[in-house]
Amino acid sequence: RIRRHLKPTNKSWRVDETYVRVEGRWCYLYRAIDSAGATIDFLLSALRDADAAKRLFRKALSDRSHPQPRVINTDLAPIYGAAIADIKKERTLHRRCRHRPVQYLNNILEQDHRAIKRRVNAKQGFREFQAARRTIQGYEATNYDEEGAGSVGE
Repeated sequence: RIRRHLKPTNKSWRVDETYVRVEGRWCYLYRAIDSAGATIDFLLSALRDADAAKRLFRKALSDRSHPQPRVINTDLAPIYGAAIADIKKERTLHRRCRHRPVQYLNNILEQDHRAIKRRVNAKQGFREFQAARRTIQGYEATNYDEEGAGSVGE
């Protein structure tokens, strides 16, 4: 229901991951936002690897409401470099898109994690993986309402 009210995102993406407790184990919540702080997409994964990062990029790029990014800013984790190179080879991502692995350009995203983590920590973790994904989807929608811009992933 929220999709029709979404504002388009810009072409400067920030991508990072954070930890979430699911079934007593730590899982990874990958998130992508634009430079204005609008949520592009998210992915909950049991593993922190290049395949999970590729799934996030494919998912975000498959949504027509998001333009192809001009630049993707990540932290210094090597998984993002491998994932971006692979999706460029697949031609899912334009080859002219720059990857900037600079730690401090993601400060806006690190601060944005706080809203999600505050809600997750209040809940004290999740019992099921799919329930965690659906609940986080709701948190992202709530975060959208508070911020007033962005998109919500599944």
